[in-house]
Formats: sequence, structure tokens, C-alpha cells
Amino acid sequence: MNITVLGSGSRGNALLLSAAAGTVLVDAGFPLATLARRAASAGATLEDLDALILTHEHADHARGAAAVAKAIGCPVYASGGTHRALAHLLADAEVRTLATTESTDIGAVLVDAVRTGHDAAEPVALRLTEPASGATVGIAYDVGRFTPRLVRLLRGADCLLLEANHDDQLLRAGPYPASVRSRIAGPTGHLSNWQASQTAAELWHEELHTVVLVHLSERCNRPELARDAVLGALTARGFGGRLLVASQDRPLPPITVRRGQLALDLFD
Repeated sequence: MNITVLGSGSRGNALLLSAAAGTVLVDAGFPLATLARRAASAGATLEDLDALILTHEHADHARGAAAVAKAIGCPVYASGGTHRALAHLLADAEVRTLATTESTDIGAVLVDAVRTGHDAAEPVALRLTEPASGATVGIAYDVGRFTPRLVRLLRGADCLLLEANHDDQLLRAGPYPASVRSRIAGPTGHLSNWQASQTAAELWHEELHTVVLVHLSERCNRPELARDAVLGALTARGFGGRLLVASQDRPLPPITVRRGQLALDLFD
């Protein structure tokens, strides 16, 4: 299967996944026109979308959800808490509950979800598995802190999308008031570069071929700081794959996700 990060950061997040059995959009944190334009620039389309999965209700993840559901006519999967928080926006959409106790089969992929500590109604991290190939993608942003349940969910993923939101020093020196800085760095906020590096090292395994750093703060982080912190920790474990940093304003090239091997064509 292929994944395309359409954009990730404090102003919007979206990921397009194309599997043998269909296409899924994870989060819709941009207007519909922006999502469609970015998908097209990456050689993809939203026209045949089979489902929209939401990790939580915050605008940078769900801003375009109602428009996507209406225009495409696809069901919206999310936790019960997220659906309730978005009930006023998704009143005309086909909503389906994403279980956090068992896998949810949405056709294109199997979805496993675990609740995170982020300050939303019922936010989740995800593991998406393509049934035909067994390839897996782990998605963990807006997690606040990593827990044993999250580690169990994401361990063994072939491709990992992991938030590296802020650099500790830049956050302390940044423009936010103390209350906001405390919230960002706290257990209901976001992972720092250092926390992301430790988490990536914990989740490393020999067949992990791609790590994508997502949800970087534009004010309190820099791509090179996030990359250096996480790559250093992964390299120490023996990581031989590719590390990418997602941009807020443009999509990454499509990433092929394969099971059980380091796909050499990823690194051409």
C-alpha cells in the first residue's frame, strides 16, 4: 500500500492511504479544496475515497471532515467521544464508531485504535493494516505521552508516523504564555523531540523501513532539530531505513509500505 502525508502541523493534518482494496483518508484538517489539490499534486485523488478516519475533533484534524463526507459520500469513522464532539458538524454524514477494544474492518484496511492522553474528547492513535499484504502503518500524533498500550499498538509497524512537536528549549523561549507552554509539554499535550526520539528507539525493529516525523510546531521547533534528535536515537539502535519530516504546507511524495523487508526502491 501507499501513504501520502498531505500536510502535518499545528494548522492542519491529513494522510491519504491507498491499499489494494480501497482508499482511506486519515484526518481532514484542511478545507476540501486544499485536500483535493494536494492529493492531485501527489498523483492521487479523493474521488474514490472509501472512508474518512478521524483521530480527534480538534480543527487541525477535523476542519474539512463534514465537507469531505458530503462531497465524497464516504462514512466517517471515529471514537464515540469524537463523534459526539462533532455531532453538530457531522449531522448529515454517515458516522460509524471506531472501536478501541478490537479491530475495525473498514474494507481497505483493518484499524486498531488506542486512546491517547491528549486534551480532546476521546482521541486515538491508530494502526492500519492492509489485510492482503499484512503491511502496517502506525500513526501517533497528539498523544501527550507514550503509554504501554500505545507501545503495544505501534510495535512492529513497517512505517511509523510519530509526532515531534517541539524542541524543549525553543518552547521555553517561545512566544506562548506559561499556561500554554505547560499544556503543550504536559501529559495532555504533545511529544517533544526528545520524547519522540526515545519513543522511536523503543519502537525500533529490524524491519522498520520508514519513520515520518509529524505535527511539528512552526514556532517551537525546526525540522533539522527534530530530525537530528530522532535519527540519532534510531541510528544507535541500528535503524537502516529512511527518516522524513512532514511539512505543514505541502505533501510528501507517496511512500510505499511493505511488510517484512526494507524496500530498496524507497531510497532511490
